[in-house]
Amino acid sequence: MTTTKKRVRPNGQMNQSHLIYTFGPGAMLDLPNHSVIVGGLNDWFMGSSLDISEPRLAGKICKLLGLRSIRLRTPPPDEGPESTRKTGITAFQFPERFVTQDIRMDSTRTVRSRMLVHRNQLTSKGYYRGDDNKLYSVVPVRFVRACKAGHIGDIDWYYFVHGEDSECRKKSRQLWMDETGTSGDLTEIDIRCDCKKKRSLAQASIPQNKSLGICFGDRPWLGSHAREDCGQANRLLIRSASNAYFREIMSVISLPDPREELRKAVGLVWDVLSGLEDISHLKVFRTIPKVAAKLKGFSDEDVFEEVQQRLNPTGQQPVSVKKAELEMLVSVQEELGEDKPDGDFFARSLPSSKWYSKLMDSVERVVLVHRLREVAALVGFTRFEPAAPDIEGELEFDVQRAALVEEIKWLPAVENKGEGIFLQFNKEKIEKWLEKPGTKGREQKLRDGFSAWAEEQHSDRKFPGCAYIMLHSFAHLLITAVSLECGYPASSIRERVYALPDLGYGILIYTGTAGSEGTLGGLIQVGRNIQRHVAKALELGHLCSNDPVCAQHSPSNMHERRYLLGAACHGCLLISETCCEQFNDFLDRSLVVPTVDHLQAEFFELGL
Repeated sequence: MTTTKKRVRPNGQMNQSHLIYTFGPGAMLDLPNHSVIVGGLNDWFMGSSLDISEPRLAGKICKLLGLRSIRLRTPPPDEGPESTRKTGITAFQFPERFVTQDIRMDSTRTVRSRMLVHRNQLTSKGYYRGDDNKLYSVVPVRFVRACKAGHIGDIDWYYFVHGEDSECRKKSRQLWMDETGTSGDLTEIDIRCDCKKKRSLAQASIPQNKSLGICFGDRPWLGSHAREDCGQANRLLIRSASNAYFREIMSVISLPDPREELRKAVGLVWDVLSGLEDISHLKVFRTIPKVAAKLKGFSDEDVFEEVQQRLNPTGQQPVSVKKAELEMLVSVQEELGEDKPDGDFFARSLPSSKWYSKLMDSVERVVLVHRLREVAALVGFTRFEPAAPDIEGELEFDVQRAALVEEIKWLPAVENKGEGIFLQFNKEKIEKWLEKPGTKGREQKLRDGFSAWAEEQHSDRKFPGCAYIMLHSFAHLLITAVSLECGYPASSIRERVYALPDLGYGILIYTGTAGSEGTLGGLIQVGRNIQRHVAKALELGHLCSNDPVCAQHSPSNMHERRYLLGAACHGCLLISETCCEQFNDFLDRSLVVPTVDHLQAEFFELGL
């Protein structure tokens, strides 16, 4: 990684997957000697980067971004110190405002003052020479301005203190950052000009007063001249804060086609079946020896559906990401896929005699996924608020995502190999649970919180429903429980929640890494004794260390502003955001197990 467009010695290294999940274009990070923003895709020197083939994912991205075609490529690899190839990621120095390291105390020794300076005022060695001819070391200021469209830039401190242009700007009067406390709280920080005028930085955190001015559409990760029209009000952003960068990723799991054999069989006798117009005529066609031999073992309904799809391919509705995956997972009878070291998918269904217990009475099937391949591509990013996929794994079309490059020709992607456990839940039991008075009452409270969030964020997103929130919360509890024994840390175990009323319900917890670390067999071993870990997970959710405060949290509480959470906190349900498909939103353990609040909304009855 370099800090200018000029190719210089790299200033740091990172894992390829970090450029997808954590530090993609537009992300800010601190290198050993610089604070930088990662450059756009045009400033990635790809070297021997590889193409990743995943047609289903590429098709989804093309539809999302309105493209005709797209290449998925791995981030550039490290070619080694002896390589003459130009590879790496360009990063640009950001921000350009600094504060001096020395602290000047007032006569009462209650206010600590540091000078605000611009990069152009620094010496070639990165020091600031003051009016007293003394050299001062500096550090990048931790406050920048940004908008919800992802634009970002240095704060105009003269405008913040004085409002419109003033004589102080023309005369380049010195600006100071005064701190009256040691906590770093905004209320304890003032920005002061030599003209004696000052303003509390806390006022910059109030978007309504527009104290930071209007956004000019700056996109420094794409270059100094990559502005676009904006006009939104700037908001204060702490560059190291967790809301400074939310990657927007679309991912799919490469699963074998369970209809592959059927398609081959129909293709072998297509010259005969191409004239099939009614399912009742199949009995006649099956009297033909060649047709009967090829279609043996396939039902009339499946054969007729395949024929109709061949006759009318343009009339097929695109299948959502999760619907396609759930169809594959529930189709596992004994085995699915090929058991080979370099295989993309192999799963075995675990006999119910191996896992059944009273607590798992609502579980229909346990599938041990010995091998799986996940392909994830970075399509954009947001600031301040994440843009997570919907419950079917699709990204929203109306999200205001920031661009990774001005003209998209390819996107960075990573191929992860791993293993997992899939639990399929009984559809009828979930539907019966949804009709319980306690469940309906809790759903209304969660809807109220969601409505408050949607109104505040001006979002058109749909409420995911109680079934999704229950399964999502249970997945978090199970991840925490299995991480104690599976050999993988909780931060490396991910989830996929399937809550599709027309198809079924289930959860997949899995690992996935770019190397072989995700296929060590730890989750498979846990899956063979899954009933014990489910019991442990439910026990973890029954009582939180923050109860009764956690259990009695109201989602619509305007003071707590945790609108998308029910009974959920860091003491019970919240896990690493990189593991959660919803960035730790839409969680409520009171839908999973009884809590101290006795809402009668739980799906699992621990008293059995």
